[in-house]
Amino acid sequence: KPFFVYLPTNAPHSPYWLPQSYREAMTRRLAEVEASGAFTKKLAPKKRQEIIDFLAMIENIDDNVGRLDAFLKEQGLLDDTVLVFLTDNGSTQGADYYNAGMWGRKTTLWEGGHRVPCFIRYPKGGFGKPRDVHGLAEVQDLLPTLLDLTGVAGGQEVDGVSLAPVLRGKAAMDEDRVLVINYSRMPFQFEYAAPDSPSRMRREGAAVLWKNWRLLEDRELYDLTTDKLQRHNVIEEHPEVVARLRAHLDDWWDSVKELANEAQPVMIGHPKENPVMLTACEWLDVFVDQQQQVRRADRKNGWWEIEVAQEGTYEFELRRWPREADLPLDGAMGETKITDGVLPAGVSLPIARARMQLGAGPMQVKPVQPGDKAANFTQKLAAGRTRLYTWFDDAAQQALMGAYYVYVTRKD
Repeated sequence: KPFFVYLPTNAPHSPYWLPQSYREAMTRRLAEVEASGAFTKKLAPKKRQEIIDFLAMIENIDDNVGRLDAFLKEQGLLDDTVLVFLTDNGSTQGADYYNAGMWGRKTTLWEGGHRVPCFIRYPKGGFGKPRDVHGLAEVQDLLPTLLDLTGVAGGQEVDGVSLAPVLRGKAAMDEDRVLVINYSRMPFQFEYAAPDSPSRMRREGAAVLWKNWRLLEDRELYDLTTDKLQRHNVIEEHPEVVARLRAHLDDWWDSVKELANEAQPVMIGHPKENPVMLTACEWLDVFVDQQQQVRRADRKNGWWEIEVAQEGTYEFELRRWPREADLPLDGAMGETKITDGVLPAGVSLPIARARMQLGAGPMQVKPVQPGDKAANFTQKLAAGRTRLYTWFDDAAQQALMGAYYVYVTRKD
């Protein structure tokens, strides 16, 4: 039967946890490369270890992709399977070791920040001989391409174009295509949501790509044919190119600006998912998406955009730690030994009071006793859109942070 598998890996990414055998093998290989003189850059000990772990993670991915490939062969699925392999952004540690002649890294608009490999294999797809396909393509092209290759009718307009004719050698890449890259930046320094947070998308935060040209933030222009590393801004020398790319950027921004910063709600109370776990990762314009931030108790707060699926009575269980941790609100998680390393001990907070508010409704307040693992609130809600705000306070009623976890259950 037809199947679809989406297999995202955390690696290669910090924290650098991996089987020790890969780390040892990569340590030996890097030493050999350094001894040969092929790599002469002097690295600080910490950076050198990070690169070893990073490259070892990549080798581990290679081995596991090989296992996946072997499975497809053993099951007789290889020839009939469309296999796509790509990365989600430019490199992190690799930029300090080998960056394929590009400048920049993850989260930047230079080529090293957004240009990624994409391999597509489909033995029965009529692709012809293995080859490189040049020209501008984007991740949004994958959906229409897969729909085309599998003969599935899309039924609606989608972003991107099908690359199937190009892959099958029946068409050439559109050499005149213009692409725009823009994205929400991480609001690392913001403790609460704000209209000027870097997570808010702006027209000037874009890169415009056309042939060999790259217009970055509407103030820098690079020609990759003569300046692959993007070190020489030639915006004053090519006004006709700038005018064309700015016009495209203006049209693109006009088409997306109403949606680009529209908050998408989390559904609560739906029969298909009840209860729902909300986490600080979904706070609007505030960055708390890592377990280490929860352990060290980042003093941040935000709100959740909520879509109430059904009218009813809802219970909100506010927690500092997830249920699985089984820790009190004012407790700290101890040092935790894992397969490859040790997680540092967490930080305790003097939580003495919890507060919650939904939209412009009344604020509910509840004292917290030492040892309490959660603060529970109940509220009748109508169906529709609202916002959820939470606070944990100390004994002086000073806000500490928001609830990192909220479990929401529709009771009737």
